Amino acid sequence: MKRWLFALFLVLFVPNSNAASLERFQSYLRTTQSARGDFEQKVYDKNGKLVQDSRGSFLLLRPNRFRWSYVKPQQVIVGDGERVWIHDADLNQVTVRRIARVLGSTPAALLAGASDIQNAFDMKELGEKDGLEWLEAKPREKEAGFESMRLGLSTGGVEAMELVDHFGQTTRLRFSNVVRNPQIEPGTFRFSPPRGADVLGD
Repeated sequence: MKRWLFALFLVLFVPNSNAASLERFQSYLRTTQSARGDFEQKVYDKNGKLVQDSRGSFLLLRPNRFRWSYVKPQQVIVGDGERVWIHDADLNQVTVRRIARVLGSTPAALLAGASDIQNAFDMKELGEKDGLEWLEAKPREKEAGFESMRLGLSTGGVEAMELVDHFGQTTRLRFSNVVRNPQIEPGTFRFSPPRGADVLGD
């Protein structure tokens, strides 16, 4: 299972603005109903060694509907509004969980635009670095599964995301070719396990 990509779920385009990072993100929550784009994902261990390098594309339709597709290894994560489906093609295995059980204080909850994000996360502006304005979100729940998340924003939108887990592993995401509020058919987010696949979970 790819770490975090429920986050993905989701992502990420903020309207042009000269505002600070928190205000830009709040603007995204107010105005973005759908999005599509591409991503690159790199995972580093606690010593900074690259242990995973992958890429793919995403679709998002709020609330809680998303399709996160990896090119290699081939994997798809789909949120249909009620459940999250993770299909690992190499293993021919599907894992399914109810969305209410996997959101909570997770990257998904933040990026999907939960109405109570200020209650679920401790949010702080970090200032500018590498040409981006950075916003940090730390979950208030101890069981969230990650220590912190940082969002890197430009005037064109969210360009980067970094997540640190409880073991010191860091996942870094870069987004490109993002289109905000495209028309997306709701059927895109339906998922049926392939014939013969092992199905685990709810």
